[in-house]
Amino acid sequence: MSAPTILVVEDEQHLAAGIAENLNAEGYVATVARDGRTALDRLKTGTFDLVILDVMLPGVDGFTICEQTRRAGNRVPILFLTAKGTTADRIRGLELGADDYLPKPFALRELLLRVRAILRREPVRAAEMPPAEPIARFGAGAEVNFASFEALGPGGSATLTQKEAALLRLLIQEEGRVLSRSEILDRVWGRDAFPTTRTIDNFLVRFRKIFETNPDEPKHFLTVRSVGYRFVRDPDAPAKGNHGGAL
Repeated sequence: MSAPTILVVEDEQHLAAGIAENLNAEGYVATVARDGRTALDRLKTGTFDLVILDVMLPGVDGFTICEQTRRAGNRVPILFLTAKGTTADRIRGLELGADDYLPKPFALRELLLRVRAILRREPVRAAEMPPAEPIARFGAGAEVNFASFEALGPGGSATLTQKEAALLRLLIQEEGRVLSRSEILDRVWGRDAFPTTRTIDNFLVRFRKIFETNPDEPKHFLTVRSVGYRFVRDPDAPAKGNHGGAL
């Protein structure tokens, strides 16, 4: 089996060279793009197993690269590396289709562990997830197409990442049951992944913006405080278990 190929998009020369050198030492095949336009060209003409993407780039920024890549139907995993580490920036990256987010400065070992986890988990976790209905519908016109990764709701249309689709599928399949954050991390990300529980919270914020009529008063994606989350397809049906609300 050929070595995984990784595109490193980073304009800081020494950092880009250091990341690529260490990735190559780990057995990957790393290619460096120093600006946004070059990155977009390589994503259009080449096939990669992972993109490590800085946000602040000359020409075309990382957010735009991520957005255009997803619009083109390319679902290559994207790991953001950036000094922009606020919650708003993390949510924006997830909304545009990123799979993970590592703020600068970072430890090289953590980066390598995240890379390893992303490359290992995608096919394994997808295989472990039981089959779901191809199209799930609920609420006021909310719809998820698990084949095309397209979502539609009162908040508009959106293209989901693989992790968003996997989390949605899990919540819908376990309808009415409270899922703890640790169970979600294990079943969607895997034991060798490194997202925090806040990553799940950010995903749920995005789901509410898409699918809820009023994201501040969710009816479908409920928080069970200090425990986790519960999906309710029909909020008018008799309640099951604990009640929850927004974050």
